[in-house]
Amino acid sequence: MPTRARGGRAPDGRSRWVGRRRIRGLVHAAVATALAGALLTGSAEAARTPPRTGFETADGARWTSPAGERSLLAAVGRRGDRVSVERIGTTEQGRPLRLVRIGSRRPGALTVLLVCSQHGNEPAAREACLTLVRDLGYARDRATRDFLARTEILVVPTANPDGTAAGTRGNSDINRDHIALRTAEGRAIATVLRDHAPDVVYDLHEYGADPPYYDKDLTVLWPRNPNVDDRLRDEAKLLAARYVRPAARSAGHDSGLYGVWTDPVTGRPVKQTAGDGQEDILRNAAGVKHAVALLVESRVDPLTDAERNDPAVNNRRRVHSQLASIKGLFSYVEERRGAIAAATAASRAAGAAGRGPVLLGGADNEAPEPGDVLARPPCGYRLTAAGFAVVGDELALHGVASRPDGDGAYVPLDQPARKLIPLLLDARAAYHLINGQADTAC
Repeated sequence: MPTRARGGRAPDGRSRWVGRRRIRGLVHAAVATALAGALLTGSAEAARTPPRTGFETADGARWTSPAGERSLLAAVGRRGDRVSVERIGTTEQGRPLRLVRIGSRRPGALTVLLVCSQHGNEPAAREACLTLVRDLGYARDRATRDFLARTEILVVPTANPDGTAAGTRGNSDINRDHIALRTAEGRAIATVLRDHAPDVVYDLHEYGADPPYYDKDLTVLWPRNPNVDDRLRDEAKLLAARYVRPAARSAGHDSGLYGVWTDPVTGRPVKQTAGDGQEDILRNAAGVKHAVALLVESRVDPLTDAERNDPAVNNRRRVHSQLASIKGLFSYVEERRGAIAAATAASRAAGAAGRGPVLLGGADNEAPEPGDVLARPPCGYRLTAAGFAVVGDELALHGVASRPDGDGAYVPLDQPARKLIPLLLDARAAYHLINGQADTAC
């Protein structure tokens, strides 16, 4: 790709934010401003020196090793009663899946979940999340402590340990397993969604580009599944447009919508190549499960001569753009916590009240096929004993309530998971688990 002038770039091709001398200072600066405005304005103080990631120690020349991650998380886990590191599963190859909890455990606190590097060959998200965990765990300033007193931050720093170890997407595509729950990783994330009911789900990835139309430092996308409550989708779009993308631009990174090719001259969309409404992707599944969800993708490929000549420069840009996006996320949470809580509560209440149609396909930017619309959804679905034996665990992991029904089970729709249930049990849904018998005698 020819060298091009890009906004916010220094002459050597680095973003101005990335052009500082030490990566550690950059990382702390990103997290130190992550709450913006009245929140973090300086480096986090610590009772003792915080550990550094392997990525920081190498100045971006290599990624943090699994041993380095274990050591860092062990240190963070000793930071007191506001921090814990829990094992939430074990991969097919025997590696632990970990959840870090930082902040308030009180009822009414807003809960934010960050899921990092579902694909093992997308390491920048993992590095950003390890840095975030460390800096929040060691923060001593009042602004951060006040924020964490009202917010619980949940982080799955390595959502695909087997893939990370191999440098691949892993044994299977975890980000296509949030309906079937065939993988240990998908089941672990489903458990977190069920047990913690996060208000916001932030899904961090990386992408490979096809220049010149798909070449942004950072791209984002909200849930497109048509069953996501409009209030949640509106909040996710607001999070993207007013917080995450401006934060990226302020840090010297350009930003766009994931899956949308844009003309490099006019900036207008050319076509959409990715980002549909399929329900087994995390941003869509989380939205159907009543969270404000957002996908964030940093670009893997180098964009400048400096990045092509030195992979460490490219790696730093990838991680820093992710950290900048987290700055926008935290600003959003702080400024709109009341609106977020109201939107997630309204979405759950609408499900329990049994209102509105359910769509078995389509996306928010396309009209559904006539056969995809359940204008009058059934009262519930009946499962045989054999059928329930096959999918009962998965229904429980999804937080779907059922009750005995003769020799089998009955899954009523009048529950918060109302718009999820047909996606699991209706034969017409693309990723359904089993063919349930629709009960229309309401």
